[in-house]
Amino acid sequence: MMMKLHVNVDHVATLRQARGTRYPDPVAAAAIVELAGADGVTVHLREDRRHIQDRDVRILRQTVRGVLNLEMAATDEMVRFACEVKPDVVSLVPEKREERTTEGGLDVSGDAAQVKRAIERLRAAGIAVSLFIDPTEPAVRASHKLGAPRVELHTGDYCETVDPVEHAPGDLELERIARAARLGSELGLHVAAGHGLDYPNVGAVAAIREITELNIGHAIVARAVLVGMDRAVREMIDALRRARPRP
Repeated sequence: MMMKLHVNVDHVATLRQARGTRYPDPVAAAAIVELAGADGVTVHLREDRRHIQDRDVRILRQTVRGVLNLEMAATDEMVRFACEVKPDVVSLVPEKREERTTEGGLDVSGDAAQVKRAIERLRAAGIAVSLFIDPTEPAVRASHKLGAPRVELHTGDYCETVDPVEHAPGDLELERIARAARLGSELGLHVAAGHGLDYPNVGAVAAIREITELNIGHAIVARAVLVGMDRAVREMIDALRRARPRP
């Protein structure tokens, strides 16, 4: 199975919000992302609205031709919004006001009741649900027990172990991801991965056969500042194809 790429366009909105302008437009960026060959678009509607805004999500629901993946906290406000807009997938993520970006996976055991309520409401509305979790056996099993059909494995710890000069992967963290992916697949879960992935380090994760989708944002948007969004997306797709060539 070929690896699917969903591109997170949050940081196009970050640049817009920095000056309070109407540009650059994440909706326009999403259109280029899809034309370049990405399979879907991901956005994180944070409670503080620091980048993506409600209006962006509503317009994207009308314009995205592939998969629209909405990342959000498992709060009543966000669940109501998602049930109204109906993205293809909702990814439930942990969220702290003071963090620069998502720092780790959901506490699927500690927050089980709240997460389960969110899953049930979203699935009743016909929305697929994914849980963003750390790549551990307990987290994968807890996600399955809560009724989530999908998980996204947090790759941030792996990315931090990659040698910036040699581009050598952190074998221990990579093996954690591989084991979690295998378990998720055995349990019948759709397994995705993301966070911190970049052009030099993505290949080892993309080569894990049980992972069928990657969500990548910052690296692609950062590359797009220099070479354009179309080329940045195509270069990432090429990296995925090198890691997992067609059978």
